Amino acid sequence: MPTFTAFTKLPAKDAAEALGLALEEMEPEPTGIGVFEIEDGSETWEVGGYFLEEPNDVELALLAAAYGADPFVVSEVPDTDWVDKVRRELTPVVAGRFFVYGSHDADKIPEGSEPLLIEAAMAFGTGHHGTTQGCLEALDRLANDGFVGENVADIGCGTAVLGMGAARIWPNPVIVSDIDEVAVEVAEANVTANGLNGKVICVEAAGFGHTKLAERAPFDLVFANILKQPLIDLSPDMARSLQPGGYAILSGILVRQADEVIEVYEANGVNLVRRDTIGEWVTLTLRKSE
Repeated sequence: MPTFTAFTKLPAKDAAEALGLALEEMEPEPTGIGVFEIEDGSETWEVGGYFLEEPNDVELALLAAAYGADPFVVSEVPDTDWVDKVRRELTPVVAGRFFVYGSHDADKIPEGSEPLLIEAAMAFGTGHHGTTQGCLEALDRLANDGFVGENVADIGCGTAVLGMGAARIWPNPVIVSDIDEVAVEVAEANVTANGLNGKVICVEAAGFGHTKLAERAPFDLVFANILKQPLIDLSPDMARSLQPGGYAILSGILVRQADEVIEVYEANGVNLVRRDTIGEWVTLTLRKSE
C-alpha cells in the first residue's frame, strides 16, 4: 500500500513546532510528524508529515498560510520493502581495520579485520554514513599511533558502532549513551549481536547527564557524532569530562561548519589535532590541553 509525505519549510523554530502540532489535528491523521532544523546554516526549519491516505491539499495550504510556511510538497511513496532494498544496495564499509557489515555479507569479512555487525533493519544508521566512517578511521589512526583507550565514552551513540569499535580493540569496557530510548535499545541489541555484552555499557542520557558517565569521568577518549549545534552546546561539558591530554573525535559536521566548532572547542581548551573530510562531512580529532 502506498504512503504519502507532505513537507514544507519555514524560517522560525517556534512556528515550525506549532505547525507540527497543528498537523496532528488533520484528517486523515498523519502516522508521523517530523520537525527539524536544516543543517545548512540558513536557520531554516523543515516540517513533514507521513500519511496512509492522501492528505487534503486545501487543509495543507491553509496550514502553510497560517504559519508562514512554503506550500507543502506532497509525494506518494511506493510500497517498498525497505529493509530488503537496503540489504541489496548497501555494501560493507571498510574503515581502517574495521569492517561494518550486515548479516547478509557475513561471508565477506576479511581476515584480520575487526568486524562490526549492524543490521539494515536497525534504526539510527548502518555505519555507511561518511561521519561514522570518518570516526572509525580516526579511531584506527589513534590506535595505530600507539594510543590505548582505557576509559572511552560515545555520546549520542545511535547504533553504538563507535563504542563497539573501541571495545573490539581495547580491553576496558566502553560506555555509550543516547538521548533516545529507542536508540539505546538498538545499541543494546547490537552489542549482544556482536558478542560484546559486558564490554559496552549502554545508558539513556542527554549529553553527559547520567550518573554512570559522571562516575567514569574524566575520559581519555570521547566520541560525539551528532550535529553542529549540539556539539557546540556540549563543548563545556566535553572539556570538563576529558582528562588532560584526552582525545575527542567529533563528527556530524558539514565542511562549512567545521571552523566554528573548532573555535568553540579551542576556547574550552580542546584543540584541533586533525581534520578529515569525506564528501561534505568533516571529522575532527581534538585533544585537551595537558
